[in-house]
Amino acid sequence: MYKFISWNVNGLRAVCGKGFADIFTELDADFFCLQETKLQEGQIDLEFLGYRSFWNYADKKGYSGTAIFTRHEPVSVTYGIGIDEHDHEGRVITLEMEEFFLVCVYTPNAQDGLKRLEYRMRWEDDFREYLKKLSAIKGVIVCGDLNVAHKEIDLKNPKSNRMNPGFTDEERGQFTNLLDAGFIDTFRYFHPDQTDIYSWWSYRFQARQKNIGWRIDYFVASENLKDRLESARIHTEIYGSDHCPVELIIR
Repeated sequence: MYKFISWNVNGLRAVCGKGFADIFTELDADFFCLQETKLQEGQIDLEFLGYRSFWNYADKKGYSGTAIFTRHEPVSVTYGIGIDEHDHEGRVITLEMEEFFLVCVYTPNAQDGLKRLEYRMRWEDDFREYLKKLSAIKGVIVCGDLNVAHKEIDLKNPKSNRMNPGFTDEERGQFTNLLDAGFIDTFRYFHPDQTDIYSWWSYRFQARQKNIGWRIDYFVASENLKDRLESARIHTEIYGSDHCPVELIIR
């Protein structure tokens, strides 16, 4: 069994002041993936006994960034997806393990006014091709903040949010394209009809207390790992960020 956790911490230093070390220990994962660390190299000294860590930092200070803590030694580690346009924001880390690839990703936000939607579409096409190449070699597990609620069931107020960033027809269509390319939304695989469970809530309007949220954090697995999927869950009980951790267990 392997246990994976993914969490957009929205600033790792801030979350470290809110009990991150205790949460990390309690979740007891084989792989713990982070997005939006908002760090530069040397800004934090964070180690856990028995784990190695890998970090991808954005060129821009205080922005984006990803990290993976792993109990298992990777065969190789890759940063980015090999396309210069996409590889300056610290958004992707890939660990090649003996049995699978693990890809931690922080997908670009389309932003207010959808001013980055055109770029987001290029990202989606290029990232999907990157994953397809990996899955032709061995199984792929993709986790992170994908910045999209795929279906109306995945956010509290779908009608009023249609065509807002994260719920445009274009972004939702790209997630469908990923699934059609041979990938599985693992939470929906195990919980196809579960409503009112989200992974992100705005800091405004007491959204978390009222559970006015979006499910935008995912574990997506390639079809060739389908028989190994054991369980998927969302840790809505864990605070510290505007996102909560999500989990996958495979055999």
